[in-house]
Amino acid sequence: MYQALYRKWRPKIFDDVIGQEHITETLKTQVRTGHLSHAYIFIGTRGTGKTTCARILAKAVNCENPINGNPCNKCRYCTGIDDGSILDIVELDAASNTGVDNVRDLREEAIFSPAAAKKRVYIIDEVHMLSLAAFNALLKIIEEPPPHLMFILATTELQKVPATILSRCQRHSFRRIPAERLSEYLQVIASRENLVLEHEAAQQIGRLAEGGVRDALSILDQCSGRGRITVETVFETMGLAGNRNLVLLLDRVLQHDSEEALRLFQKIWLDGKEPSAFLGEMNGLIRDIMIVKAAPSGAEELISGNYERDVLNSFAARMTKEEILFSADTIQNALSRMRQTRSPRIAAELCLVSLCDDRTAETVLSLRARIARLEQAVQSGVDIKHIHKELTAELKPDAERPELSAPMPLQNKDEKINMEDSRNENLHPSNSVQQEEEQKDIAEADTEQIKKVLEKAKQKLPIDVRISVDDPARVRFSLNDNEVLIEVFQSFLLERLKKPETRDVFANAAREVLGHAVNVRITELQQGQRMMRDINELRQFREVKFIS
Repeated sequence: MYQALYRKWRPKIFDDVIGQEHITETLKTQVRTGHLSHAYIFIGTRGTGKTTCARILAKAVNCENPINGNPCNKCRYCTGIDDGSILDIVELDAASNTGVDNVRDLREEAIFSPAAAKKRVYIIDEVHMLSLAAFNALLKIIEEPPPHLMFILATTELQKVPATILSRCQRHSFRRIPAERLSEYLQVIASRENLVLEHEAAQQIGRLAEGGVRDALSILDQCSGRGRITVETVFETMGLAGNRNLVLLLDRVLQHDSEEALRLFQKIWLDGKEPSAFLGEMNGLIRDIMIVKAAPSGAEELISGNYERDVLNSFAARMTKEEILFSADTIQNALSRMRQTRSPRIAAELCLVSLCDDRTAETVLSLRARIARLEQAVQSGVDIKHIHKELTAELKPDAERPELSAPMPLQNKDEKINMEDSRNENLHPSNSVQQEEEQKDIAEADTEQIKKVLEKAKQKLPIDVRISVDDPARVRFSLNDNEVLIEVFQSFLLERLKKPETRDVFANAAREVLGHAVNVRITELQQGQRMMRDINELRQFREVKFIS
């Protein structure tokens, strides 16, 4: 009969327990020297080894031939405890035996000598579920038990255990297992089970398990029926493919596209997602982005694992810290209001509209987010007319926003733009008007072709690259002499685009649109090159005059 992986690979000696060496070494030493406590309490989150270590300790104290503090797993006591034939090792679930009568029965039974083993061991799981009267009934026997008796308590909620119980027990705190350690362990188990587990998939499972070995093995077990286990397999098996819709929705929010954001939310809602759960997941995504933004070097250990790291990197590069804080605050406020409203869906939709247009929120965080976004836009070389409209909207109320014919002034140490509504005839001679019109037509045709190439390429690009290529502040495309030029502003994105498979996607898309093979060239623009390019683009506006 098939046995679940977490049961099949449950450790049988202390040396097999991963990530808890600070506890297992102490217990091995106590078994080896005989300096054992009469009561232990194991504390930690689910799946970190509390019950497993309790069972190993129960075998070790009864083992006839312990090996360096570990049970031999061969003597009659070890084999009897493993197969359940020795009844002196008693496991109780405090969640099902919470009353004082259950503890009184235990106390009356515990005074008798063990029938077969050396020590009678009581393992009480989820001990925090006992009632106060049950804890009081347990106090005396835990404080002064007979020599043949040992208690091992386990709990996930230390704060619910009375101090009078804690003071009578030797306490051991189990830690969450780091994702990297879990991924290494999973690859060992996969090789023994003849499973093909990719390294990236193992890391993804390690992050999803949130430090629990049992959760990690359960996820691996669930994915094992899909053949080769890849990151895509993990996402689909765990039902996280729906998170892609959440990623696309946040992308529309950052592009201030309220219509498309509401349409995507409608799709998520029709799929059965509750508005409160949707906002909770959105808040989790914002939280992961904040972690990547604030602590990029340690993010692997801190992020939840529900989203691909490349996607989080992409959003972190696009959002300022102020925007992230504003988004988190807006979602938290919407969740608070949702508990009091009769229509959670409307609350979620209002939250999305506020996220798409932060000018609707009159808070300090929204103002900081707008200012930070504008500063980032200036540094990234965004269209100057767009910046001017943003600043005008910030500085004047709606009734005092006249149509402006001149864009905002921009200055640097090399050039100064004079905001005058005049036209420099030297820059635009009348005899070259026809030539300018022809060049404009050619540029428009090239732009149209580039758009078609991008639309075809985006169908086959990874989601993080697809989001990035839509952002002109990060990637720019141009067509020149049978060559597609891709200019990138971020180094990490440059590496993604330079991958052969990504380059092939652009080349194939260009061949389909243009009807012939073209070369794809990918370069990185430095800050100085970017500024000069932006200035050259500004020269096409007749309203802008450059003076030395």
